[in-house]
Amino acid sequence: MNRTTTASWMKLMAGTAVLSLTLAACGSEDDSEPAAEDTPTASTSESSDAVAEEFTNDKCGNGTTSADTYKVGGILPLTGNLAYLGPPEIAGVGLAVSDINAAGGVAGADACHQILDSGDTTDLAVSTSSAGNLVNAKPSIVVGAASSSVTLNVVDTFTDAKIVQVSPANTAVDLSGYSDFFFRTAPPDGIQGAALGTLISSDGYSRIGFLVFSDTYGTGLRNAVQETVEASGGECTYGCKGDGNEFPAGQTTFSSDVSAVLATNPDAIVILAFDETKAIVPELVSQGWDMSKTYLTDGNTADYSKDFDEGTMEGAQGTIPGADASTDFKDRLQGWNQQVNGEELTDYAYAAESYDATILGALAAIKGGGSDPVTIQKNYAAVSGATDGEECTTFADCAALLEEGSEITYTGPSGIGPIDDENDPSSAFVGIYAYDAANKNIFSSTVEGNK
Repeated sequence: MNRTTTASWMKLMAGTAVLSLTLAACGSEDDSEPAAEDTPTASTSESSDAVAEEFTNDKCGNGTTSADTYKVGGILPLTGNLAYLGPPEIAGVGLAVSDINAAGGVAGADACHQILDSGDTTDLAVSTSSAGNLVNAKPSIVVGAASSSVTLNVVDTFTDAKIVQVSPANTAVDLSGYSDFFFRTAPPDGIQGAALGTLISSDGYSRIGFLVFSDTYGTGLRNAVQETVEASGGECTYGCKGDGNEFPAGQTTFSSDVSAVLATNPDAIVILAFDETKAIVPELVSQGWDMSKTYLTDGNTADYSKDFDEGTMEGAQGTIPGADASTDFKDRLQGWNQQVNGEELTDYAYAAESYDATILGALAAIKGGGSDPVTIQKNYAAVSGATDGEECTTFADCAALLEEGSEITYTGPSGIGPIDDENDPSSAFVGIYAYDAANKNIFSSTVEGNK
């Protein structure tokens, strides 16, 4: 894995007492969709950087259940204000299922995927409906949701049905240890928030304003960033914990919000929002704010090259939990997505975490001797390394070790540490991104945080 560092990040790391950070080297589907063997398979990946490879798009056929199949359900954002995260997350699941089947399946049983829409918090009826449909479909695991608030809407449904839910993107601290059947391959907000707060302080800013929506994800992350900034001697000027200045999810106009935060004379502004960011940024610009003093997080650190005038975001920075995946892994994601959907991915956020969520479930099924969710739940942490097993990096190699009776530590492209007793990664990477003149978020460095 690529763990690049920069001199500026070394400056950021100095003197940090709040977070233990170390530089590291290293379309909605349903049960009526066609069976995997009826799904056309493209023949090659046309990536210029990778050897041509065959992939499969193994959708679950009618009547398949966890009794005879490693069935991966998905509750991922096909619509709503996090829809840009849908393609990479779906590609992560699809590629993992393809790899599992290429290696012989789960103890001889086929793997398949069934992806349903999570929507967003502006219409929770979407996720409620999808969760009910997935319970009826009897999957082995469910990957998703992307939004922590959406997960809080559906997690009890899956837990009551004793179905394993693994989120590749949820970071709200409220979800740590929430349920024996809820896991995640993304770190909780304490790690990302401390990294972002340290970055802001190291850049020389001490008066921080927040534009944050009233969402569990937004407020939890705000609290973590604020705590870190204040521990470094800084202060919060607007949108602070307990002040009640949050705006509702889905708000479309921000003139008064921007005027209010600017009136407090902040040195830097943190935007904690999803698609609302596309309305917030132009308002900040129109009121004269220097966008190079703006910070984003994983919910909105996206490519804005098609949304804003050139140079709008230049100098702004953002954080996304997760390792910067290898070029080979990105090429394979592109290959799968181009063969299945006929288009390139424009974002890789949480693709590696979605891939690892799926692979870990398959390995847990092999270790426990069954693809049912209860068996997977009992073995999920163990195959991640919780039992100090032999390290392996591919499904095929890990499966072979399990079949020999060995304990394993699966180390996948997300780079997370073993699952802990709260079903969180015990350690994880946070990527730092800087915006260029084309308004694209460019990876600059990676740090590892321990929970």
